[in-house]
Amino acid sequence: MRDKRVTNRKEMPIVETNLRKDYIAVPSVIRNASGININGKRFKAMMFTTDIAIIMNNNADAIMAVYPFTPHPAIIEAITSVSTIPVLAGVGGGTTQGPRSANMALFAESHGCLAVVVNAPTPIDTIEAINDVVDIPIIMTIVSEYTDIDERLAAGVDILNISNAANTAELVREIRAKYPKLPIIATGGPTEESIQETIDAGANAITYTPPSNGKLFSKKMDKYRKIEKDIFDS
Repeated sequence: MRDKRVTNRKEMPIVETNLRKDYIAVPSVIRNASGININGKRFKAMMFTTDIAIIMNNNADAIMAVYPFTPHPAIIEAITSVSTIPVLAGVGGGTTQGPRSANMALFAESHGCLAVVVNAPTPIDTIEAINDVVDIPIIMTIVSEYTDIDERLAAGVDILNISNAANTAELVREIRAKYPKLPIIATGGPTEESIQETIDAGANAITYTPPSNGKLFSKKMDKYRKIEKDIFDS
C-alpha cells in the first residue's frame, strides 16, 4: 500500500549548497506572469544586468544584457561564457546601426543567445537586416507611446520590451489592448505592487534590475562586522 505522506507532487524540494545559496533572487511575484515560450522553454523573469558576478549568481530565467555603449563581440562572449542561463543580447540600434548591428546579431546567435535586443531608435532597414541573418527572435525596446509598432513588427520584430519609466504599466495596457497575443516583456519597477500592476496590465515577462554591486557588498560587510562583534563579545 502506497504511503500517502509522500504523494504531494506539488511540493518542490529545494537543494542549496553552502557556497551557492547566497544568490540574487528575483521577486516571487514575477512568477504570476504567464511567461513567454521561446523555442519550447518558458521565460518569466529576466535579470537586467551585465555584471559577470551577478550573472553567475541569480535565479532568473534569462539575462537581459543591454548596456549604454556600442555593442562589442567581446562583451557578448564574456557574458555567454559565464552565464548558466540563456542571454538576450543587445546589438544596438541607436548609435550602432546597419550591417554592424546585423553582424553583432549573428555573432550573438553563434554564441548561443536566446534572442537579440534592439534599441528604441533602430531604423526599419536595420531590423530587416538583422531579420535576414538570424533565426533567433528580435526584441524591440519601446520607450514611449509614439513608436510605430506595426512598422517594426512588419520588419521582423517578434517581442516587445516596454520600458516607459513610471508609465510602463499604462503603456503595456495600451499596447496589450491593440495586440492581444503579442509577446510583451516589461520593466516591473521597484516594488512587488508595481510588478504585479505591470503583469495585470498585460506583460508576459518582467525584467528585474538587481541591487548594485556596492549595495550587495555593503550588506555583506555588515554581516561580517556582526560576526566579528559576536566573536569579540563571547
